[in-house]
Amino acid sequence: MLPFPQKSAEVVPIDGPIKGRGAVTNIQGRYEVNGRERFDDGWTVPRPKDEAPAPLKTIVTDEIAKTILSRNTSPDIPFSVSLNPYRGCEHGCIYCFARPTHAYLGLSPGLDFESRLFAKVNAADLLRRELARPGYVPENIAIGVNTDAYQPCERERRITREVLEVLGECNHPYGLITKSALIERDIDLIAPMAEKGLVCAAITLTTLDGEISRTLEPRAAAPARRLRAIRTLTEAGIPVSVSVAPIIPFVTEPEIERILGAAKDAGAVGAHYTVLRMPWEVNPLFQQWLHAHFPDRAQRVMNRIRDMRGGKDYDSEFSKRMTGEGIWADLIRQRFTKAVKRLGLDGRMSRFNTCDPSQFRRPLVVPKSVVKPESSKAAQMDLF
Repeated sequence: MLPFPQKSAEVVPIDGPIKGRGAVTNIQGRYEVNGRERFDDGWTVPRPKDEAPAPLKTIVTDEIAKTILSRNTSPDIPFSVSLNPYRGCEHGCIYCFARPTHAYLGLSPGLDFESRLFAKVNAADLLRRELARPGYVPENIAIGVNTDAYQPCERERRITREVLEVLGECNHPYGLITKSALIERDIDLIAPMAEKGLVCAAITLTTLDGEISRTLEPRAAAPARRLRAIRTLTEAGIPVSVSVAPIIPFVTEPEIERILGAAKDAGAVGAHYTVLRMPWEVNPLFQQWLHAHFPDRAQRVMNRIRDMRGGKDYDSEFSKRMTGEGIWADLIRQRFTKAVKRLGLDGRMSRFNTCDPSQFRRPLVVPKSVVKPESSKAAQMDLF
């Protein structure tokens, strides 16, 4: 296996950024055996400088998953059970910590992560089977943490909605986190659960600047639309917190107080934050994005990130990875804490730990097979 580069070259690829996509390249995954590099053999006709790169089509493949609930014991995460209906995410957020998971599939954490998606079409059936097990103990389930459960393909796939129907039937507590206004579609399922104290939601709001958002998280809802979603959910009686994550020095960091103020005005009741994390392939991908969109401040941003990571690009220690360390990390923490207290957003910090699992009841109907008939094309093909 080739050694994985810890720092990327400060040269933007020939094609440049693709409109509507976050990653600048299809960087090679860390598990690839053979290395590849671009080479001009003289046969390629160069693209005119004033011509934009061709759009990249999104491909969604059905997946018959074997399990649906993921468990963790991380001390800095406020939940121990999560459910992700999709692999990959079309929102294309360049900072997404889940990008390196696409390397497990033999795909790139770059453009592949946001254009080659996998839909777990049997998610609801798997969840029913899991909840029906005699030894199952209900814990709050966080939905859409690794990849957004309400990304664009959910409009047609409706896998997340099927999962919420199962959880509603079983009175099972859950939390939702998204940066999509599509969550409003499922208010008819979420609001009744909120009345029972069994659900809470979080909307990620990274910036209020539409220009920054269009390159940072290109296919997510616009900041103003997310604020409207917070208001709509709040009016429906659903407790909503705002996730200011990640905070990127000199890019989104100047907006901390304004983001919290706008979220409070929209009806949010809680808030939390993380600073930028750059594990594995996220590091070179983010640096390529930074040099493509903010070349004037790229070095300054990276210097500040290293100040908060003990001189490194990233530190994965549990006590440091979410908030960083040092003077600048302390300054961000103080600014955030003071703003949250001033605005009264400090009442529901542990949003995933406030629901009541005692109302749980096992599902009445349990499927015998995990493969849904309408998704048979995702199963193994017949030899003949």
